[in-house]
Amino acid sequence: MASLTPDAPGPAATEHVARVRSHNRSFGDTHVLKSIDFEIRSSEFVALLGRSGCGKSTLLRSIARLDPAPAGEVEVNGRTGVAFQEPRLLDWRTVHQNVALALINSPERRSRFELAEKTLAEVGLTEKLDAWPLRLSGGQAQRVSLARALVSNPALLLLDEPFSALDALTRIEMHQLVIELWRRHSIAILVVTHDVDEALALADRIVVMDGGRMAHEWRIGARRDDRAHTRPEIARLRAELLEALGVQPTPPNPNRNRLENQGAA
Repeated sequence: MASLTPDAPGPAATEHVARVRSHNRSFGDTHVLKSIDFEIRSSEFVALLGRSGCGKSTLLRSIARLDPAPAGEVEVNGRTGVAFQEPRLLDWRTVHQNVALALINSPERRSRFELAEKTLAEVGLTEKLDAWPLRLSGGQAQRVSLARALVSNPALLLLDEPFSALDALTRIEMHQLVIELWRRHSIAILVVTHDVDEALALADRIVVMDGGRMAHEWRIGARRDDRAHTRPEIARLRAELLEALGVQPTPPNPNRNRLENQGAA
């Protein structure tokens, strides 16, 4: 496998921030996670891909300790922060209050508003401190959600399809913001996504789940500013990812050459 990307925030750490061993999760008779073995190292950026229902979000919830797990199956070192597809902001609290609320039961609770203001500045929302969530755009609401996940200074940031409802330009802006925050804080990030191109743009390592199991894994050796789809290795990796996800390539148009020749005549 290729090495971690050269633009990572530091040398590849050997210690892990999360480790999952022989983890199973069932809902009634439905086995969602089947003997999962998985770990995330310090400062690593991992993308988790898979078709709907394969267990991606369930695994994220286990790592986030939002769902119970038997002793020894899920180990997390340090704090975690979580942002979901829906921002899940409290409409009756201001932006500032929503972010500060994440620290209400923490040792930093007395300085929570100061820390919330500082984190909102990092995501570019200083002018929205006193705004109500219903007054925010979709992108702004996700920035608040991201600030709330970051305000506790987590060792691991968990992102569950947080950009899927945003327009294309806003998604690009959010990708750039997340990469900037990852570099600045040297935290580990796990992003769950359906988007192959998003995974290629963001991650050091891409893992594909299938049927509740870890099915495939790739490491990306190219810098994030050198991942154009025209690069042969990126195009090849993209094709492999699509194949692993069961996406069939578009068949060639048998009339293409004839039409091009007519246009050139």
